[in-house]
Amino acid sequence: MMLRQHEVAERIKQYILQNRLGPGDPLPTEAELCAAVGASRSSVREAIKTLTALDIVEVRHGHGTYVGRLSLAALVESLTFRGLLSRSDDFRVLSELVQVRQTIEQGLAGPILAAFDDGIHGELLDLADQMAERAARGESFIDQDREFHLLLMEPLGNELITQLTAAFWDVHAIVAHTLDTSPESVRETVEAHHAIVAAVSAGDVTAFTRAIEAHYAPVRRRLQEGPGR
Repeated sequence: MMLRQHEVAERIKQYILQNRLGPGDPLPTEAELCAAVGASRSSVREAIKTLTALDIVEVRHGHGTYVGRLSLAALVESLTFRGLLSRSDDFRVLSELVQVRQTIEQGLAGPILAAFDDGIHGELLDLADQMAERAARGESFIDQDREFHLLLMEPLGNELITQLTAAFWDVHAIVAHTLDTSPESVRETVEAHHAIVAAVSAGDVTAFTRAIEAHYAPVRRRLQEGPGR
């Protein structure tokens, strides 16, 4: 009986786990993988396509198939599409995403401040200054903003939190791009980043949580106004 594509994909995942393979490790040849999971070549090829889309495996043409980076690329793609679809529903997904981002950053305030050192504080301050300079020239500071929030989580040493932060930030940046911005909201965003840095320097958890709230205030306000206003 021919195995379903989902079942073959699950068997390949179990093969990876049972053989303790990690990101970047090579998988066996197609013929060997077929024998290992008990499936036909066509079934294995279709399963590999599915797992590639999820970043569980990576096909390097001319070299073979490897365990993927296991990133959250599929999550970003799905949430972005949902967010863009929800524009007719008052940006519901974006509103929920903002809530999740703010909850994570405020909830981790204590551990974040406890883990910080002078070196990372200096990097954060430099990024905040770059944002202010670019804003003054009427330029976007999207790259600096992303790096700022990832750097905020770096001292925790938790790879999943960092990956989630990056994933949620990427979705936010793509979907929020459909919102109008004003000079005032840009100014508030820049000031909020400097307030975050100041709170980190002072080790003040209360000031940190307030600065995070101020950071998301402009987009929350725009979402409450609704699309097209």
